[in-house]
Amino acid sequence: MNKTLVIIKPDGVERSLVGRIVSRFEDRGFKIATGRFETISNELAQKHYGEHADKPFFGELVTFITRSPSFVFVLEGPEDTWSIVRSMMGKTNPLDSPCGTIRGDFATEIAENIVHGSDSAESARREIGIFFPDFKLD
Repeated sequence: MNKTLVIIKPDGVERSLVGRIVSRFEDRGFKIATGRFETISNELAQKHYGEHADKPFFGELVTFITRSPSFVFVLEGPEDTWSIVRSMMGKTNPLDSPCGTIRGDFATEIAENIVHGSDSAESARREIGIFFPDFKLD
C-alpha cells in the first residue's frame, strides 16, 4: 500500500509544528493526498483507538486527542509508505527516539508524542476509512 494516515496531534498543532512536520514528509518525497484540521470527537477517538479500549491508558488517549484540533492527513508515496513514515516518526516514547526523528526532535513525553502514523498497511486502510470514509484508496 502506498498511502498511510498521519495525525499531528493536539500538542503538535498547539506548538505550531504542523508546517515543520509536513515539510519533513514532503522533503522525503511524500505528497498529501487529502487532509484537514479537525477537533476529533470522542466517538471518533474511541473508534480510532479501539484496540486499546481495555488498557489503563485508553481514557488518557481519548482525552488528549480530543482536547483541541489535530491535523489529520493521508500521505502518499512509495510501496510501504506506512513503514517509512513510522521510521521518520521515531519510537512511541520520545526518550527512546533518536534526534532526527519527529518525536526525537519535538516530543518530550510519551503521553504527548506529537504525531500518530498507521503501524501497518491494514491499519492504514482501517484508519483512513475512519477519518476519510469517501477517500478512494485504489
